[in-house]
Amino acid sequence: MEFTFLISIILLIAYAVLGLFDGVFLHLYKYRLYEHKESKFEHLTHTIRAVLFSGILYSLFIGIENNQLFFIGIALIVLDIITLIVDAYVEKDSRKFMGGLPRWEYIIHLLVNGFHFASIAVFLVIKINLTDNGITLQNSFQQYSNFHIFRTIALNLLPGAILIGLLHILVYIPKFNFYFKKVQFKCC
Repeated sequence: MEFTFLISIILLIAYAVLGLFDGVFLHLYKYRLYEHKESKFEHLTHTIRAVLFSGILYSLFIGIENNQLFFIGIALIVLDIITLIVDAYVEKDSRKFMGGLPRWEYIIHLLVNGFHFASIAVFLVIKINLTDNGITLQNSFQQYSNFHIFRTIALNLLPGAILIGLLHILVYIPKFNFYFKKVQFKCC
């Protein structure tokens, strides 16, 4: 179990780092998807997924010992998968303004979603026990030292996840968007 928590920690950190680059730097800052008519719907799917991630992070990874939160988390995962399918479907048309989705960004999307869903899959291995008597849910992880690291990382990711979801929403507000556009870096 210690090793499983370690794998989950690595996957969660990899997802957070690549997701921050893709979701904030590329989508909000560099390409400003929310400003282009063709990509407004794609931005909406990203906004929904950003909000869902905060819920998934809290209900599954932070509330790991709470079975009621587990079932809420499973529902959020289903909604996330549906939203991802819609996002992937509209992405080709959404990126016409920039000549289509660059291959390197497509690869980043594959990696980000791979790390995201792999971290969830590893979590399910941690939480669900298959026995001869059926399925049970593991409720206590205090005896594993890597659990405490895992939970600390998840707790520290939550404020950033909430902020990113909020940022996706705030760019819809013209006054906020006006000031957000003023934030420019020489590198980009």
